[in-house]
Amino acid sequence: MLDQKLLEILACPKCKGELEYKPKEDLLICHACRLKYRIEDDIPIMLIDEAESF
Repeated sequence: MLDQKLLEILACPKCKGELEYKPKEDLLICHACRLKYRIEDDIPIMLIDEAESF
């Protein structure tokens, strides 16, 4: 589970927009870019090249 303070400052690295946190799937989602950023061991992987489209 990610810390609430971290969630407040995280933004999509591509568009700088808001991210939706999906704790059950361990994902951060940017609806504007239609990208999913995975979370591994409570660390968000915020690399555009590592993101998955949806």
